[in-house]
Amino acid sequence: MQTPEERYIQAHSTAQGEALEWIEKQTNIRTNYPRMLSGAVQGRFLTMMAKISGARNILEIGTFTGYSAACLAMGLTSPDGHVDTIEVNDELEDLIREGWSKAGVSDKITLRIGNAMNILKELPGPFDLVFIDANKREYSEYYELIIDKIPSGGLIIADDVLWDGKPWQEPQPQDKQTQGIVAFNDKVVADTQVEVVLLTERHGLSLIRKK
Repeated sequence: MQTPEERYIQAHSTAQGEALEWIEKQTNIRTNYPRMLSGAVQGRFLTMMAKISGARNILEIGTFTGYSAACLAMGLTSPDGHVDTIEVNDELEDLIREGWSKAGVSDKITLRIGNAMNILKELPGPFDLVFIDANKREYSEYYELIIDKIPSGGLIIADDVLWDGKPWQEPQPQDKQTQGIVAFNDKVVADTQVEVVLLTERHGLSLIRKK
């Protein structure tokens, strides 16, 4: 259920379009955790960032039902632009590919099914834009594996970095997901290779630029 603020924000952002609406609806019908979907406003933000940055090679870690990957692909401005995306749950593949087909972006995305840590070690890069939205326990490890594959001026966008306010709760929750987010946020802000700003959109987005 959207809050009045969320409804207003969505109403005053560019509409997501029929294909993305279809993916959103099917995610609600066919999965147990539809809250994991990026959503309309965040999706438009990803499309906009891909366009503004002019990214040609995009990497996504964690695609769920393919909504965010479709949004990133829609933002490609180069004819040879491409999105590599990783998803651990092979049961979602049919839904993912059906959504991409409806959005007309199937030829712009490569889906890699498997463990993100293993796959990241094999992908050579470079990547102009990386979107992280996978296992919160492993955010810091993802960061270490990708930072050297991003050129100067490249971007990382990390989702869920505010994690329902748990990072600043006192006492701080000790579950591994919260601790993973806390460790990631601390690592990034201390890294002199990058500059970062945390945004409050949805569950929090970290926008990171490599110097």
